[in-house]
Amino acid sequence: MPLKMFLLLLGFPLLVSCQTQNAYFDSQKAHHSREGFHNNYPGREPDMGDFFRWQWQRLLRDAPEQRADLVPWQAVDPSQLTTSQGRSATWLGHASVLLNSHGVRVLTDPIFSERASPLSWLGPKRLTPPPITPEKLPFVDAVVISHNHYDHLDLPSLKQLNAQLGGPPLFIVPLGNAALLRQQGITHIKELDWWHSHTLRDDLRITLVPTQHWSKRNLLGDRNEALWGGYVIQHRGKHAFFAGDTGYSKDFRDIHARFGAMDFAMIPIGAYLPRDFMQRQHIDPAQAVQIHLDVQSRLSLGIHWGTFILTDETIQQPPQDLAQALTNADVDPERFPHWAIGETRQLP
Repeated sequence: MPLKMFLLLLGFPLLVSCQTQNAYFDSQKAHHSREGFHNNYPGREPDMGDFFRWQWQRLLRDAPEQRADLVPWQAVDPSQLTTSQGRSATWLGHASVLLNSHGVRVLTDPIFSERASPLSWLGPKRLTPPPITPEKLPFVDAVVISHNHYDHLDLPSLKQLNAQLGGPPLFIVPLGNAALLRQQGITHIKELDWWHSHTLRDDLRITLVPTQHWSKRNLLGDRNEALWGGYVIQHRGKHAFFAGDTGYSKDFRDIHARFGAMDFAMIPIGAYLPRDFMQRQHIDPAQAVQIHLDVQSRLSLGIHWGTFILTDETIQQPPQDLAQALTNADVDPERFPHWAIGETRQLP
């Protein structure tokens, strides 16, 4: 079955919402409802008409050339990941980043699988390979998951990490996502609501923060029954921000108001076309620059591009559009540089 037909078949139920009871409902919290969760700054969300118009247009035109050699890529040197001095980040592709702060390690939205799909033989396939395999990673203290879409919550990858030498990491997930992991035998889990925190060893503090997105895992029902979000990761006086998947909203200024300036930010720059369908759920590079400014990041990494082909832009378009957006906003490109998949950089 062609990928486009698969997306058409998958997309219809992805946009259907069923009324269910929210087991986490708290009437004192504005983003809670009896049926699930919603964004702090709601607007018009994509509907079935939007989706099918987009997919029909894609069927009628030739797909752009998507070549892995257009994406900067390098194999990870495992020795760069084991230091217990200083702070570093390694981009592992898509939204997967390994943070190392003085030997304490946090991994964001890990996906090492060949496809971002409920099926191992069908669905969006990797264009670029993982720059390292899970068994070659050093011990990971915590894994943070932003939401339950298949390109961000990849159960085969989480099972591999759960079996790491030295014991499983702590898996930190938004409300409503722990059950998915428990079904796979993963039990070392902490669920968080927006603005709630958990502290691990060496005073590593991880806080779930609001973003502009949505959730869905199953073909029928479950839309927005599980929460989504980003994370602020604090360790030894430094702040890192992981945005996960998001549209643009005032949430980022709210995050800055609570935490102050970020030393490092991981901000998506891909999967943004067409804008009429994507704007409520995925930012474009210009909005990524605005988020960089909103959270006053000292150094940012553009994630969520170069690994899976999910939307209409060409594979090399996100960094090109980012470069133009930085120029337009008069932002020093060294503060939001172009990383290669597999690259490790020292953090400020």
